[in-house]
This record gives sequence, C-alpha cells and structure tokens, in this order.
Amino acid sequence: MDKDRRYDVVIIGGGPAGLTAALYAGRARVKTVLLERGAPGGQLLNTEAIEDYPGFDHITGPELAQRMADQAVKFGVDLETARVTAIRQHGDKKVVETEDGEYMADFVILTAGGEPKKLGIPGEGEFQGRGVSQCAVCDGAFFKEEVVAVIGGGDAALEEGVFLTRYASKVYIIHRREQFRAQAILVEAARKNPKVELITNTVVSEIKGEEGQVKEITLKDVVSGLTRPLAVTGVFVFIGFQPNVQFFDHRDHVEHDPLGFLVTDSTMQTSLPGIYAAGDVRSQLTRQITTAVGDATTAVIDAVKKLEAKKHEPTPVPVDLYGPTRPDLVGG
Repeated sequence: MDKDRRYDVVIIGGGPAGLTAALYAGRARVKTVLLERGAPGGQLLNTEAIEDYPGFDHITGPELAQRMADQAVKFGVDLETARVTAIRQHGDKKVVETEDGEYMADFVILTAGGEPKKLGIPGEGEFQGRGVSQCAVCDGAFFKEEVVAVIGGGDAALEEGVFLTRYASKVYIIHRREQFRAQAILVEAARKNPKVELITNTVVSEIKGEEGQVKEITLKDVVSGLTRPLAVTGVFVFIGFQPNVQFFDHRDHVEHDPLGFLVTDSTMQTSLPGIYAAGDVRSQLTRQITTAVGDATTAVIDAVKKLEAKKHEPTPVPVDLYGPTRPDLVGG
C-alpha cells in the first residue's frame, strides 16, 4: 500500500458530520483523510436556506458547506474525491477500499448519510430527470410558471415545497397521512402560502407523461380508495432516506435498526470496534445538521483518546527462547 495512504483516521462522507469530524481530527493533529464521492457538503448542497443552525439567522447550504470544508483543510485534513467500495479488517487496522485504491487507518468514521428513498411506482424511473426530481434547489428553476407536486410529509417536503413557489405557479404537497410530520412552523408557512395546496390522506400511485416529460399523476385516497388524475409537469419526491452503507454487508457484520441505520453506543462507536457512525447514517430520533455535528464531535474525541492511549502502550519485548546460554548456569 502507498505509504501516503496510511492515516490515523479515515472519514467516509463529506456532509455536515464528515466535515465536523475532519475539523476536530485536524485540530487534534491526527493524520486524517476525508473521502467524498462528490463535492463536500452532502445534503447541504441541496438546501437553499438554513435558519436553525446556531450563529446564523440565514445561510445557504452550499455556503455553510464551503465554510466547513475550508475550516477542515486549514487544519491539515486531506479532502479527496473517492467512491468507497468496501471496508475490511487487516490485523489491528482498517482498510478502506475505493475504486482508485486503498487507505489504511486505525479508526474509520462513517458519515456517508443517506440516499433519497424512491416511491416505487410506475413512471418514477422512466421520468427521473424528466420531471421527477429529489432536489428542488437543483431543478426548481426548470418549472417556472408550471404546476408541480411535492410528495412527503416531513421537514424536507414542506421546506422544498415552499421554496418551489419561487418558480412554480402552483405547488401541491401530497402526504399519505392526515397529519404532517414536519415542524409546526414549516406546516404553517406552507398553509399561509397562496401558491401551496396541501393534500392529505393521499398517495401517488402512478406518474404519467408524454414525449418523455411528466404530464400527470394519479392520486389515490387512502380512506376511500378512490383515484383521480392531477395535471402536473414536475414531481419532487421527499419521503425520507436510506443509509449509505452499501460498501459493506452491515446486516451480517454490524448492528443496525430495522431500517438499516447503524446502531452505536454513547461514543458513536458501532458494534465493530474502531468503526464509528455519525450523522444521518446513524440510528437516532431525529436527523438535523446540529445532531450530525454533535455525533461527529463525540466520535472524533473518543477516537483521539484511543489513539493517544495506543501510542503510550508499552512495546512488547520479544523473548528469545533459544538465545545464548548463560555460562554461570551451565553445569560442569
């Protein structure tokens, strides 16, 4: 293995948790690399406005991501573009395999976040990128003065739905239950927006289109079972995430919850010693930027303590069972 790819800590994922872990590891002066398959920032890059991060009345996701990345680099952390394919144990070290080679470290911190869940309905895959999207910030401008649907009932669905009113003439926010899971302040903002219409107790059963573009969705009332068409040209799906842990078969090797998110102890260590999980990849009550930052801080502090303890462990003295015989012990 290339000597330059040997680290104290390898961080996988460059969202808020990963960038925070990088900052704390860098400040602790441990040799650290952060591996991210795209641009640093994770879901921050898809967030237009952040108003609940301490110290900022308002900041865009990309701006916060850039500030975090710059701060980590300032303390000597390597940020590299790489797609992780596997993690394996090698003696007392961890080997992180990527498409471009291997990295070795004492500790690994998983901050890979999650991928948007899919509806799994007819037309979703066919019209992905042609009317179906999981990013309002990225694609909203393509729907100027058009009618769009947002599917989901959490914070992301309500936030992105209101954001889309900057472009769309009408935004339907469709939720399968009676009550939204989003924060009350977000639901209230959506209700007050004249361009938004909330549709509850309803699911989307099919996405239809013509000439390669979305034209209509089929709504199904979960109470009555009745269906009806709704003309839209865009469908934005925000129904949650599934953890990015595909680079190892965690179901066989590490404890996870029923949804596949990794279970940790109070130090953020998984059931595999030396491997930590922080942020959206971890099983927890809520997933916010602030919780991701806290997870990462805890994980790095624990890893650094263990690194320091390891450095001060006494080096075992080899015993030569077949060395020279002491003359004074040799009988005559």
